[in-house]
Amino acid sequence: MILSLYGRMVAAGEWRDYGISCLREVAVFSVFRRTAEHPLYRIEKRPKLRGRQGMYAVIGMDGQILKRGHDLKTVLRGLEKKLIRAVD
Repeated sequence: MILSLYGRMVAAGEWRDYGISCLREVAVFSVFRRTAEHPLYRIEKRPKLRGRQGMYAVIGMDGQILKRGHDLKTVLRGLEKKLIRAVD
């Protein structure tokens, strides 16, 4: 699901690069506009939060949690809305 969204955003010209980190307690998929920048978004999976707020989270560039939930598709829906634009 993440790579499908990433491919659509690359095709739209919004995103350019990504990085994957697998740490002991978290797996992170980071999205970049340019390689040398800080990530625009981080999509994190924290299994320890499965019973609480949900193990998936989208975190913005400033570190603010934009969306958290139990279902990855629901969490990614907020980023997909940025793909939809009005056509004149």
